[in-house]
Amino acid sequence: MKVSLFSTCLVDVFEKKVGIATVELLEKLGCEVDFPGSQVCCGQPAYNSGYVQDAKKAAKNMIKAFENSEVVVSPSGSCITMFKHYPHLFEDDAAWQLRAQRLADKSYEITQFIVEVLGITNVGAKLTGKATMHPSCHMTRLLGNVTAPKKLLAEVEGLEVVELPQYYNCCGFGGTFAVKMHDVSGEMVDEKVDCILESGADYLVGGDASCLMNISGRLKRRGADVKVVHIVEILNNQVEAVTL
Repeated sequence: MKVSLFSTCLVDVFEKKVGIATVELLEKLGCEVDFPGSQVCCGQPAYNSGYVQDAKKAAKNMIKAFENSEVVVSPSGSCITMFKHYPHLFEDDAAWQLRAQRLADKSYEITQFIVEVLGITNVGAKLTGKATMHPSCHMTRLLGNVTAPKKLLAEVEGLEVVELPQYYNCCGFGGTFAVKMHDVSGEMVDEKVDCILESGADYLVGGDASCLMNISGRLKRRGADVKVVHIVEILNNQVEAVTL
């Protein structure tokens, strides 16, 4: 299957290793991966801040960037959720709405793609230790991708997966929310860190770089010895085992 990578801004700028892991993992699973060079931001920050017209400009660029792609895959449930929202952006423009719907229909978050499209749950990953997972809000509540990450982690040889207490709570990032409401955001991520420490996990795993950056920062500030990793890094055998 030919797959186009949608890398996302955060992965492209801050977490390049996640993008590399995504490409390598897809190739190991038999996919041919390309990277449309005209892709930029999906427009979510503008849209969430109320700048709908600016978001539409970004959306049009992305629709054109991936127009000829067979399938679009991204290591971000949040950004793929924005793709799924594109048809609503163009409710007053039938031609663009049709093009937006075509992109939405062929776009997947990486774990969703592996499990639901490729039909794979065991990718041959190995890691020793105990992990707990933060299910990001957009990934689970809006995209509806709840079980795929769990199925893949459950098949990682040597990894014990424990449930994160109060896993359903937001980590407090929320894009511009963390800037505009930083005091509230800080309290929320502190609660999340408390739950991670309560779980006794060696690794905090997630599927969105934004959430992981937020949580990782608070863990470091509190001196917590928990390794924060994107799920594709585990699935691609890129994570070194912690010293137990």
